[in-house]
Amino acid sequence: MDKCIKILFVCLGNICRSPMAEFIFKNMVNNKGISNNFIIKSAATSYEEVGNDIHYGAKEKLIQKNIPFTQRKAIRITPEDYKYYDFIIGMDEANIRNIKRIVGEDVNNKISKLLDFSNNPRDIDDPWYTGNFELTYNDIIEGCNGLLKYLEESIIVKNID
Repeated sequence: MDKCIKILFVCLGNICRSPMAEFIFKNMVNNKGISNNFIIKSAATSYEEVGNDIHYGAKEKLIQKNIPFTQRKAIRITPEDYKYYDFIIGMDEANIRNIKRIVGEDVNNKISKLLDFSNNPRDIDDPWYTGNFELTYNDIIEGCNGLLKYLEESIIVKNID
């Protein structure tokens, strides 16, 4: 591939769902030996958690599932991110609305929900409220698998042809 695929996972605070998706997807592409083809980050739609590290429940789930992660600080999505990233992937409908408020109209069809890439499109519940990090993890795995399959079938294959 000539250029990296740039993906930004987004949730409300950037301490639970989006960093879990970031590190899960990084692990998936690393395990396939294609991590050099990607730039993968995460961000929030709110300022509430900016500067904070991953929520301890998300960290515990990543550790339990042997998903490597690094210490990081929550950041907020910016209008410039829309120009930079190829995919801006929210976790629920509220994230999508807030992303569009921040970046403007989605003229290039870059914005989607993670589970739109699955066979069962739906929102991913926020474990900060539900406390159910296992359900969130499973939903993120489902979405990331679907996203990777989509990329392999549509983008990566097209670049090989």
